[in-house]
Amino acid sequence: MNGVKIVVTTESGQPVAEATTNAQGTWQVPVDKPGKYKVTLDVATLPKDAAVRGGSNVRTPTVYEGNMSTVLFALQPKGAPGQPAQEEGGESSFWTQAAQLAFEGLNLGLIIALAALGLSLIYGTTGLTNFAHGELVTLGAILAYAFNVGVGLHLIPAAVIAVILAGGLGYAQDRFFWGALRKRGTGTIAMMIISIGVALFLRYVFLIFFGGQNEAFAQYTAQPGIEIGPISAAPKNFVAMGIELLVLIVVGVALLRTRTGKAARAVADNPALASSSGINVDRVIRIIWTMGGAIAALAGIMLGLSQNLKYTMGQDILLLIFAGVTLGGLGTAFGALVGSLIVGLFIQLSTLWVPPELKSVGALAVLIIVLLFRPQGILGRRERIG
Repeated sequence: MNGVKIVVTTESGQPVAEATTNAQGTWQVPVDKPGKYKVTLDVATLPKDAAVRGGSNVRTPTVYEGNMSTVLFALQPKGAPGQPAQEEGGESSFWTQAAQLAFEGLNLGLIIALAALGLSLIYGTTGLTNFAHGELVTLGAILAYAFNVGVGLHLIPAAVIAVILAGGLGYAQDRFFWGALRKRGTGTIAMMIISIGVALFLRYVFLIFFGGQNEAFAQYTAQPGIEIGPISAAPKNFVAMGIELLVLIVVGVALLRTRTGKAARAVADNPALASSSGINVDRVIRIIWTMGGAIAALAGIMLGLSQNLKYTMGQDILLLIFAGVTLGGLGTAFGALVGSLIVGLFIQLSTLWVPPELKSVGALAVLIIVLLFRPQGILGRRERIG
């Protein structure tokens, strides 16, 4: 939104600079030293029909030396989310906002589903709760960025190369690391703790090579929105959702129809019985790791299209991935899809009534409630213990 005034001060209130947004709604203020700053949006400069989502027009970012800090103010029609509509046509505005948030929730849910699918398949075939899976999401986005911005390739071939490389790295992880731990008889609890260490290691490797700043792909970063009924979104969002749906459908069909998919389901049900039936369990697991790494990388690229890239982006979404997997049913691919869509929709739609800062809390509350009444998740199966 053009012409909106932004005021930047120090934490103590000393003036730093003022800026005005350009036609793309972006602005930039250089600061002399690192520290915590106060950024205020002048609501008097907003159009009469617009308001800051959540009601707070103040942000307090921390700027680190050599890095750039991103501050976002989400706007909405006046009287829409979380506020009772007082003006004529307020009810219509509420449903328009609900439709827009449902679309955004579906988009987020599909991204979570892509990442959750690989995590669920890995858990189903190995029993490993992989806390480093978020770093596979980050890896895909960073590899695509490296080929796109660093090498100069267009984003589409850069994304294809990144997905292939991430799949190969997923295979290598199991071939030379996780597979070796399984052969040594390492327990699932110990492997889960090791995955936390792997996550921390990879996260700081990303920080060293990528940096702590936010970055964006060279293409498709700023697109004018198009309107379809009450929904307004950039064309890239519709294309990304189509790709996500296609990949999820292809993987689902492969699990149901192909020999490898049937073997993977057999290994998930009973590895010992699958092995005695002539199935090469290690080979199936490595295929799953390859597919899981590739799909997680694609999720990272799609996430990078909808927001800026940063070295913690996988960590930030990891809790939602686990929520989707657990809600749908641990180890079930279709459960991960259903659970992720529910999480994404609930997160976005909850901002109709709660501040955006609390939207993830509501999704986790739904997760807790569902698991109290159905511990195996929506599509999970009851298991006898003992």
